[in-house]
Amino acid sequence: MAWLDATAQAELVRTKEVSPAELVDGSITRIEKLNPQLNAVIHELFDRARAEATGDLPDGPFRGVPFLLKDLAAELAGTPLNEGLDFSGDYRSTMTQELTQRYIDAGFVICGKTNTPELGILPTTEPRRFGASRNPWHTDHSTGGSSGGSAAAVASGMVPAAHASDGGGSIRIPASCCGLVGLKPTRGRNSLAPNYGDVTGGLVCEHVVTRSVRDSAAILDATAGPVPGDPYWAPPRRGPSFAAAATRRPSTLRVAVLTASPAGTDVALCESLGHHVEDAALTVDGDAFVGHFVNAWAAGNAWAIGDWEARLGRPVTEDEVEPLTWALVGLGRGQSAAQYLAAVQGLQKITRQIAAFFEGIDVLLTPTLGEPPAPLGTFDSPPGEPLAGLFRCASYVPFTPPFNVTGQPAISLPLHWNEAGLPIGVQFVGRFGDEETLLSLAGQLEQAAPWAGRRPPVSA
Repeated sequence: MAWLDATAQAELVRTKEVSPAELVDGSITRIEKLNPQLNAVIHELFDRARAEATGDLPDGPFRGVPFLLKDLAAELAGTPLNEGLDFSGDYRSTMTQELTQRYIDAGFVICGKTNTPELGILPTTEPRRFGASRNPWHTDHSTGGSSGGSAAAVASGMVPAAHASDGGGSIRIPASCCGLVGLKPTRGRNSLAPNYGDVTGGLVCEHVVTRSVRDSAAILDATAGPVPGDPYWAPPRRGPSFAAAATRRPSTLRVAVLTASPAGTDVALCESLGHHVEDAALTVDGDAFVGHFVNAWAAGNAWAIGDWEARLGRPVTEDEVEPLTWALVGLGRGQSAAQYLAAVQGLQKITRQIAAFFEGIDVLLTPTLGEPPAPLGTFDSPPGEPLAGLFRCASYVPFTPPFNVTGQPAISLPLHWNEAGLPIGVQFVGRFGDEETLLSLAGQLEQAAPWAGRRPPVSA
């Protein structure tokens, strides 16, 4: 059952072919076997999971299916929360996030929490406190970040789906590195309540990484929807469900290609399915974009450390965070409020330019990453140059951050593997609020070029 997706596992529970306890015990066994090689799960919640699986679970669409939470933002009362930080010590959450509660209400059984880089800053998962997560396709390579622990867990078969979050590509990057489906929903589709309404000017959103398109769609059906007081409200879907969209053949789409595909076949595949494909370029000021994004990102990390200082009731010291984090927080705290708002203004201006570009197309196709999955250590900063690792990201992840800025939905699909056996993801971007078109296209591509049969060397 390890390779059945969450939808199929839930169906077995509904038909009483397996029990929730059997699913959870199987998942725990796989975690115990594989985690020493991958370091994907950093907090085990096995006793809690077993007790829930044998108890009165909510009668949701994923009743009894094992699940993991990323150890960043997704709080679960009474369980550890560290966000990769030494500074966080042995902190335990005092509340449950609305999104976490929606996973529980859907019937998922939370078996643990997964590794993430410190504060989710880098596109790799190698925190000083917990050590590197390893890619199950090649353990000397990165899982991506910041949802790298979740991606390694799902790709290796520990669980069929896991929570992930995305402030600059952190769902799509690890999905690409680990050969998974990674949908970044429209801004506001999943609520950040109750503690947060807007994280880093609206850059951050949350969803999952999965092995199938239908899982990503059905889980979004279970979690989407605003909470009173949310600052953003995504447009309502047009059809009956996201899951229905994933099984519906899309109409003929106008697909723009921002750059050559990694292996030269995605464009031909889209054309073979009847879609109109054309080359395109986004005409935005790249230097201005990078400057505004870094300023907003630095301010966001200064806020994140301040949020932890408020939780713990004391200021952070330099030795309690990684050098990159300390430098980035210093950069953020050195900005004035006017400089931060100027960065927001600049990013909103670029958003309008990109929105105008999408008036003439339905979907934009790009590589997810600028390079294949990086070897571990690629983003380490040398002594005295703490920001070097962050600057290295520019060539590695040029395609994902713009759509955190615009708030548009974007999905990475595992359509290629290179000669080294490493996955190469392809990103598809839709109009604001239009996950349905992306899911319809993704489902069509999954049928035309299926990836379900691929298994990494380190797996269940």
